[in-house]
This record gives sequence, structure tokens and C-alpha cells, in this order.
Amino acid sequence: MRNVIVSVFATMDGVQQDPHEWSLEYSTAEYEAYARDQLFAADALLMGRVTYQGFAESWPSMSEDGPAPDDFTRRINTMPKYVVSSTLDDVGWTNSTLLKGDVAEAVRELKREPGRDILMYGCGELARTLIRHDLVDEIRVWIHPVVLGRGRSLFTGWSETRFRLTGTKTFPSGVVVLAHEPAAAAEK
Repeated sequence: MRNVIVSVFATMDGVQQDPHEWSLEYSTAEYEAYARDQLFAADALLMGRVTYQGFAESWPSMSEDGPAPDDFTRRINTMPKYVVSSTLDDVGWTNSTLLKGDVAEAVRELKREPGRDILMYGCGELARTLIRHDLVDEIRVWIHPVVLGRGRSLFTGWSETRFRLTGTKTFPSGVVVLAHEPAAAAEK
């Protein structure tokens, strides 16, 4: 069975909103290699509407060319993408499929298919739904050493949910990735 891995950037005060505005200065070669390894361990992306719209607006126009071909960009643009939305009628980004109806059952079916990890960026309503249905196998929170004091918090709207720490990764820039699995999964 495939794993659903949630990967989300956050500040020290738990803000996840607009990470492109505050996370880029902390990127290092090691940080980018970790992000690349995470992406290449997956063979599909799972997104809610907000993440999909942001990604679909920016990734298709990023260059895959240059002195060193950008395989990260190529990977994101070409891999299968599953989009959960009750308001979108169409998804036009390459290899994107709109999932409607019973989200939990659709993701359960994706997990049953042969393949590698299913990677999900962001931690909003879709992540909450998947956690409630025991469909998330790991959450990786990339804590960046900045306090914003404003913005949408990481777990806004969540009810009490217990996790077990499964790993950490610290980068020289001060970013720490905390990997957790839901406690319910740890008990299975």
C-alpha cells in the first residue's frame, strides 16, 4: 500500500501562509536535495484547491532548461496530480485529475494502487479530512527560523490529534524538518 506524505513549510510561530514570501532565504544545497529526494520518492501529488491553484499558476512556466537541467521542475510538471475540490470544474495542468465525491474513498483507492509515495504539499482542509479517515502516513513540518506574527496558522481548524515523532533533519540555515506519524497509525 502506498503512503500519503504531507509536507508543509511553517514559521516558528506556526504560520504556513505564503511560504514563498519567507522561506526562500533558508534554502541551501542540502535543503534542496532533501526536497528533491522527497519529491522523487513519490510518484504522484495530491492537492487541495488552494495548493493546486497556486502551483498550477507558477510551476508550468518555470524553466526546465539551463546549465543544469531542472529535474525537480520537470518532475512536478509531468507527474500525476490528483486535485480535491468541490468548486473546480476542470484542472488544466498537465497530468492533473480532479477528484470529486467521497474524498476519503478516492484517496483510499489511490493508496491501494501500486506505486510509491503520494506527496501532498500543504496542511489545510484536505489534510484534516485525510487525518480523520486515517489516510495520512506521515506529516513533515519544515520549521523555518522566522516569526511572522500574522497569517494562517498551521493547524487552524484541527481537532485534537496526537502524533509520534519519527525523525528529524536539521539544515545549516536553521530549518528543522520534524517528521511525525499520526498516533493512530503508530498503534496499528
